[in-house]
Amino acid sequence: MLEDLLKKLISIDSSTKEGANEAVEYCSHWLSEHGLPVSQLENNGHKMLVCSIGSGEKTLIFNGHVDVVSGKPNQFIPEFREGRLYGRGSADMKAGVAAMMTAAAALKDHKLGLKIQLQIVSDEETGGFNCSGYLVKQGYLGDFVICAEPTQLGIALQAKGVMQTDIEISGKPAHGSRPWEGINAIEKAYEVYQHILSLPFTKERTELYEGPSINLAKIKAGEVYNKVPDKCIMGLDIRYLPSQNKDEIIRQIQSITDGKVSVRMFSQPVKTEENDPYISLLRPIVERYTNKEARIFGQHGSADTVFYAAFDIPAIEFGPSGADWHGDDEYVVLESVELYKNMLIDFAREFVHS
Repeated sequence: MLEDLLKKLISIDSSTKEGANEAVEYCSHWLSEHGLPVSQLENNGHKMLVCSIGSGEKTLIFNGHVDVVSGKPNQFIPEFREGRLYGRGSADMKAGVAAMMTAAAALKDHKLGLKIQLQIVSDEETGGFNCSGYLVKQGYLGDFVICAEPTQLGIALQAKGVMQTDIEISGKPAHGSRPWEGINAIEKAYEVYQHILSLPFTKERTELYEGPSINLAKIKAGEVYNKVPDKCIMGLDIRYLPSQNKDEIIRQIQSITDGKVSVRMFSQPVKTEENDPYISLLRPIVERYTNKEARIFGQHGSADTVFYAAFDIPAIEFGPSGADWHGDDEYVVLESVELYKNMLIDFAREFVHS
């Protein structure tokens, strides 16, 4: 059942809004066919579903996305080779979604003493604001959240915050043949960038992270070859540590430039603690199924966990094993998908006791 469901999901090209909506519709149909209650929602043309089972004071949320990045036509034809299932979205993250769906089907008739809320969304790859971001604002909250991103069955407790920042640098125009008479805004911007790399916030470390990251992502400057550019907009993608403060980072940047600093987009970090009682519950389950110590780590990127973290709800990324997601040879290890499903079932059964 699990493998067939996963193959069907991979075969849906959900790299567009329409395709992702089709995948949500298929999930809704599958869940209904297996006797699960489904509510479909739509926001700004993006579809999502919520499937709620059980009853009790506590709520465990399973969150998964069916949208994928673009792929070649053959990537939407699932192919099984040597224990791996290849295809766009196999790892990121239709395997996790399929496991969550089949886990919900297995749990629907059990008296668990808690609510399980399965959320399947269609816009994580483009930010998640229209689906998971929308759901939390509508009150679809819980006590603990698992997002089924591919983590090699490890537990990603934390995620860096995201801050996409533009710095507008001014120079002085001059004739291109006499650059010494002007101030080149591109050169000045690059000097600012080099200074930023040495600011105090870049040297900070935590137990899970060696430091924040800074990507010089965009440069917009210059009009013609024979003029010294007098304006440069430099775009930075800063991934800051859960222990850091966005406003303090901006203050440090402003202290070394006379340019205008503006934040284009930011999301808060995820700060789930290792001693959280639900982590203490999940950890031995992972170790029982994998026969090794559970890997605890922090993600450099972000996922839909950020929306729940903003409400101080502990959230983690936890999913099957695979590789090359967003690449040409994306695959998931099928054995890990079955293990993952069983871990979710055991976790749900023991959740109410934490």
